[in-house]
Amino acid sequence: MLHRDGLILVIDKPAGLAVHAGPSGAPNLEECFDDLRYGLPRAPALAHRLDADTAGVLVLGRHPKALAKLGRLFSGRDTEKTYWAVVEGEPPADEGVFDMPLLKVNTRSGWSVKVSDKGQPSVTRYKVLGRAPGMTWLELKPETGRTHQIRVHCAAAGCPVIADRLYGHALPDSQLHLQSHGIVLPLSKSKPPIVVTAPPPAHMLAALKACGFSPGPSPTP
Repeated sequence: MLHRDGLILVIDKPAGLAVHAGPSGAPNLEECFDDLRYGLPRAPALAHRLDADTAGVLVLGRHPKALAKLGRLFSGRDTEKTYWAVVEGEPPADEGVFDMPLLKVNTRSGWSVKVSDKGQPSVTRYKVLGRAPGMTWLELKPETGRTHQIRVHCAAAGCPVIADRLYGHALPDSQLHLQSHGIVLPLSKSKPPIVVTAPPPAHMLAALKACGFSPGPSPTP
């Protein structure tokens, strides 16, 4: 648990765990929600989504009124999400913007997302936080919330997220090097926004340390 108050819970989702039940019947996060009531009459519910492969900050609303407020915040882009990724290679500049429309497409083997002029506007701001041979540590701030947005933007820019089996290169015994690192939630006009960050997941630590990360205060602004 990263944060708890009367309106919300913020948890640190493990990589590889789906938030919803799927056809495979594999474990999912919603199965655990009844254990997160903390005295309230009903279980919390998801305020937004994370890919199964993505670790990190996930916000839950504790009751319908909280979920309605969170829905307005997320749909109005009043929240600020920060992701960390370690990518193969490097982006075109030390900081910049990936501005590429994205389209979800269905195929015989399932669905995926691609850059397409027929897609929805999709914008991700990025900044290099560190480098190592063959890899780069990025901070990414999505301004839109498209499915697989960061993963597709990085791949299309020539720097796919490490161990991205869909848009980059699957690696044996390795998980996606993408983390929902932090969020800023302006829940009240009379109080400062809620700011929550998650520690890097264990499977990303070796790559992050190679790129210059050291435990302590976050280098994000």
